[in-house]
Amino acid sequence: MSTRTTDGLRAGDSRSAATSSSSTKAGAIAGWVDDRTGLAKGARYIMSKVFPDHWSFMLGEVAMYSMIITLITGVFLTFWFVPSAGHVEYNGSYIPLKGVQMSEAYASTLHISFDVRGGLLIRQIHHWGALLFVVAIVCHMFRVFFTGAYRKPREINWLIGTMLAMLALIEGFAGYSLPDDLLSGTGLRAAQGFMLTIPVIGSYFVYFLFGGTFPGEAIIPRLYSVHILLLPAIIVGLFAAHLILVMVHKHTQYPGPGRTNENVVGFRLMPVYTAKAGGFFFIVFGIIALISSLFSINSIWNYGPYDPTAVTAGSQPDWYMGFADGALRLMPGWTEVSFGGFTFTYGILLGSLVLLPLVYVLMGAYPFVEQWITGDQREHHLLERPRNADTRTAIGVAAITAYCVLWFAAGNDIIATHLSLSINDITWFFRILFFVGPLLAFWVTKRICLALQRADREKVLHGRETGEIVRTADGRFYERHEPLDEYTRWHLVTGEPPVALALDSGTDHNGVRRPASKSERRRAKWARFFYKDNIPPVTPAELIAAQHDGHGHEAVAEIESGETTSRH
Repeated sequence: MSTRTTDGLRAGDSRSAATSSSSTKAGAIAGWVDDRTGLAKGARYIMSKVFPDHWSFMLGEVAMYSMIITLITGVFLTFWFVPSAGHVEYNGSYIPLKGVQMSEAYASTLHISFDVRGGLLIRQIHHWGALLFVVAIVCHMFRVFFTGAYRKPREINWLIGTMLAMLALIEGFAGYSLPDDLLSGTGLRAAQGFMLTIPVIGSYFVYFLFGGTFPGEAIIPRLYSVHILLLPAIIVGLFAAHLILVMVHKHTQYPGPGRTNENVVGFRLMPVYTAKAGGFFFIVFGIIALISSLFSINSIWNYGPYDPTAVTAGSQPDWYMGFADGALRLMPGWTEVSFGGFTFTYGILLGSLVLLPLVYVLMGAYPFVEQWITGDQREHHLLERPRNADTRTAIGVAAITAYCVLWFAAGNDIIATHLSLSINDITWFFRILFFVGPLLAFWVTKRICLALQRADREKVLHGRETGEIVRTADGRFYERHEPLDEYTRWHLVTGEPPVALALDSGTDHNGVRRPASKSERRRAKWARFFYKDNIPPVTPAELIAAQHDGHGHEAVAEIESGETTSRH
């Protein structure tokens, strides 16, 4: 091992005389730190990391930047927010509530909104930033799912993203409940009712969590600790792990000229990508600040302090929790049963406490289920066009459809009152649509993807339609097609031909039935379901034949012999 120090390595540098005094001092400090920490090698590796340039990759950056903005504004709010349910009489600037008894949490939130300079703007930036954080995470996960970016070796990162999405929902609910206004208190009361449906231990768990009977005085300080300490620490830790794995793995990229599974085409972290990322952060911050300045959100002074005997009419949860509320409204009455003198409300339990984790468990398990079905154990660094993975895309659209049905069902009372319809009819409509809608969405999406695959195939083989009709000397008519350029054609021919697992015979070479044959046959059937309708991409031999109008037999034979040789 070399024992030379950084000073010794720089001793023979002929450029040292030309450097300025400030740069020399900075280099000396950097050398001193590197001698004691060895950070130079890791920093060099990180700085030279290449990131591809595509707009969809910014969705993850939006999530990270909005999280940072939410954390910074949250620190500002902690200076004045009082996490206490102790009762006080309000004597602040908001005249309509003067002399009203309320909790210290609600009074301090009013104080931030009306008496702290810039407090209302910071509150709104905090709330809008949190909403954008959840939106960006969801959109980022859509991009990852529909392009197949979760495949090996990124399954762990998909699990981390799934946990982040679920924790973001819980964190948002905790922050939404802290002001102790009538709307947030109603949501907290609903959550307390959900917890009571836990068999056997429900009432004990609620008594422990709230520090007594509802509403108690312990829930606000406990939610405050969870909201500003526990969940942010976990979220930041998971985000750090997510970014580290992005650095460890090659970044995924869309297919294109010069892009393979072995390289990444784009910009290095320093200086280009860092400069672009820094500018994009201020764009995100500016947009959030602009929205917060122009559009009011969570105007708690309009609701008043929480009162257990009152409820806000037409109250709805935030959009990201709406699907759980919709599931509760669609649950039939027969899910409540009585046994041994006790009443069990399984409908509420399934629609609230079971549904939320179940959704994210299924999301987290999907990459492993698909890997088992397809038998694909290869590393993937190139993304897929959603149309080329028709079954996966159809499954994703079906899941989004089911979510949207539940989300709309959360407003069945608003729909009924505004459109003068029967709420019973609306509820039954959404119940049927929850089962029929995803199946219909799956079928339509798959048909569209297959049609787009066929259209791409025709475009590669025959060129782009020009709309010009040509008449030949013998009186025939045909449409002139314009050949595609190589860069346009590249995106249409890239893709891996689907290979469905062959059905196993179920017996070994001696004719004895193997124990695992049923499982393997089931797996092969699922693989056939995934791949049976997929249109294979155009091969070089087919392209040569099409370009020669079916007469390039020699070129086709040469291409096919080359493909056979490469396969062997």
